[in-house]
Amino acid sequence: METSGHVDTFARDHLPPREQWPALVRDRPELHYPDRLNCGTELLDRSAERYGTERPAFRTADGAVWTYGQLREQVDRIAHVLTDELGVVPGNRVLLRGATTPRLAACWLAVMKAGGVAVTVLAQQRTQELATICEIAQVSHALCDIRAVDDLTKAGVPGLRVTTYGSAGPDDLLARAAARPPAAYTTVDTAADDVALIAFTSGTTGRPKGCMHFHRDVLAIADTFARHVLKARPDDVFAGSPPLGFTFGLGGLVVFPLRAGASSLLLEQAGPKQLLPAIAEHGVTVLFTAPTAYRAMLDALAEPPPDDQAESPSQEASPTTASPTATAAPLSALSPLPSLRRCVSAGENLPAATWQAWYERTGLRIINGIGATELLHIFISAADEAIRPGTTGLPVPGWHARVVDEAGVPVPDGEPGLLAVRGPVGCRYLADPRQREYVRHGWNVTGDTYVRDSDGYFRYVARADDMIISAGFNIAGPEVEEALLRHPDVVETAVVGRPDERRGQVVVAYVVLRAGAAADAERLREFVKAELVPYKCPREVVFLETLPRTATGKLQRFRLREPGPASGA
Repeated sequence: METSGHVDTFARDHLPPREQWPALVRDRPELHYPDRLNCGTELLDRSAERYGTERPAFRTADGAVWTYGQLREQVDRIAHVLTDELGVVPGNRVLLRGATTPRLAACWLAVMKAGGVAVTVLAQQRTQELATICEIAQVSHALCDIRAVDDLTKAGVPGLRVTTYGSAGPDDLLARAAARPPAAYTTVDTAADDVALIAFTSGTTGRPKGCMHFHRDVLAIADTFARHVLKARPDDVFAGSPPLGFTFGLGGLVVFPLRAGASSLLLEQAGPKQLLPAIAEHGVTVLFTAPTAYRAMLDALAEPPPDDQAESPSQEASPTTASPTATAAPLSALSPLPSLRRCVSAGENLPAATWQAWYERTGLRIINGIGATELLHIFISAADEAIRPGTTGLPVPGWHARVVDEAGVPVPDGEPGLLAVRGPVGCRYLADPRQREYVRHGWNVTGDTYVRDSDGYFRYVARADDMIISAGFNIAGPEVEEALLRHPDVVETAVVGRPDERRGQVVVAYVVLRAGAAADAERLREFVKAELVPYKCPREVVFLETLPRTATGKLQRFRLREPGPASGA
């Protein structure tokens, strides 16, 4: 490792032993970074120099625009306050908490330039969660939106210095920054392998794990997925639903657009109801959200024009251009979202039925992908003509993947096994014995069951702990979910195994119906029997108003497996 630029060496001191690290692969020239590197300077200063200080960097729902020049001045002012007034030294962990706004993004960039280690959390996380994160990461400072400070204060973290922003008081972070004379900030000379951020797993069970990522890692996710699959452009306008405390959002809404010289629309409220009008009003071209949101937006979009009013689809949008299973899409001029050119889905598996319905309605091919907090962002994906609905895709350039058994031996194509990945970024848990579980034989083992097809495409089967074994049959919950989602009344579904004395487990489907649909379990069971072999049919159907999810939108299957009466069945 390079000589650290950190004064506070806690993060480096608590990296896993080197023998527990995954093998790193940097087999592309764009992944060869200099030994001394600060990702804040690369993302902001270098992009401002390359693309111009007057270009828009961040936009807000009310029409405000921060240019690259304005953003750089604000970031430098905040960085001066951090080091000159708040006593932040390189290597200190700085908690960031607030809604998705340019102010939060500016704080993150300032922490990078000041050589701090950003610990960005969700505004929805509560007192105990915040206390646990601060304890694990030994957080010394916090920058917090005034609207989200109460839970952080109640957490009672010993020695934590909290500075708020968004208030009218003289101690407000931004007021202090504004009071300083404008002066460029001399970025801390960090090593490329100094820890830049600690991202905590959103996890569904157990103590959260802190994933430590270097300055070069932040650039690597942009120089792999965003460069080669997304193909971001300077004129793009990014938007999406994931918060910045979720690495899917940090990459998609801050790192990728800044690296490309593009702009990002940062929305405090970014549910499907807010996304649709925002896309139209602000000319959004690149969208990041989860499969659930795409389904919800489909329901909100107006019906397409009748066949006799629509022109014939162009050859460019023909089914053979998109995939063997895609039907013809409307002309882009008839799309209800004409500005959009890229739609990215991650966070959970994208059902083929959702992909197909979105394509037929909008003419846009959703770019499916799998990523992980441990690996920072997406590492398997496909775009444009390479997309095959129902598969995740191919390893992103710069990444390598295979399917292995429990011993780490590759299994033949067509057989299910554990997904193993390696590339320019790898899992490094903060002082956590679970490092040995995630990294095996030099590979990151994600905990997903996958099949690699003979032509190299990776197809999701289930989370390794989501496979249902009933009466000796292996049943993948997502396969049953896809069948249920093909029913026009089903909006969302989650399929889990419930312990059963006779069969070991039985298949239980939790279903959210469209408004006004009748809760008829037997009708849904018969529908699934017509779609799949009968032993995969749910033994029980439970109707819910919503499915349990984490603050980042991940389905909490463990809550559905908990014993107890299945009300609503």
